[in-house]
Amino acid sequence: MRPFMLLIGWLAVSAAIPLSALEGEIRGQLVITRTLTRQRVVLPIYQDRAVTPHKHPEGTVNAINEWDRVVVYLEGDRPPKASPITATVNQSGERFDPDLVIVTVGSTVSFPNLDPIFHNVFSLSKVRNFDLGFFPAGETRTVRFDKPGVVQVYCHLHPDMNASILVVPNAWYTRPTNQGTFAFSGIPPGNYQVVAWHRSAGFFRKRIQVSQSGIAKLSMEIPVGANEPEP
Repeated sequence: MRPFMLLIGWLAVSAAIPLSALEGEIRGQLVITRTLTRQRVVLPIYQDRAVTPHKHPEGTVNAINEWDRVVVYLEGDRPPKASPITATVNQSGERFDPDLVIVTVGSTVSFPNLDPIFHNVFSLSKVRNFDLGFFPAGETRTVRFDKPGVVQVYCHLHPDMNASILVVPNAWYTRPTNQGTFAFSGIPPGNYQVVAWHRSAGFFRKRIQVSQSGIAKLSMEIPVGANEPEP
């Protein structure tokens, strides 16, 4: 009877422990470095021979904050599902605004035209290719994204317009601070892969183990080309 009573006691104690007390945390530090040697993924610029690229007036291009171009997410065995969302990418001033959007699998993105001219939004990305056709000011078109990955978006009429849509696989995703730090809480014990994506430098991955009620720390370097052109 004693082993049985011990088992009952252990179950009672386990039931009294909240699930959050068994979950761990991931704390990370990203470091962006400049390099001329590492091969990088450069955001391509679509060109159409029939269209002359639009030149924006001097002083309208703001300095780039590299941390605004970074997303961090987790890959694991039992990730929490995220509800689909509806995001918006405006076409305004012959630019996409915002030019980086993060959505979960199954989400929809709307592309309203706020310019007094026609636009033709399209993508040739393998994750989701589409062509929304020409549509005027005051109208919008929507696209649903059912696979994780990166989708580069352009306009047939204005080849210097570009945006990136990152479709993340689950609810474990975040943006780093301006100091490059990030954190995930409520993570069940197990092995995970931390994925950092930079809009021009691409994907960087690192494996980490989360223990029960513990804090797992890691650092990752993101090498970005020193001579990378502004998008």
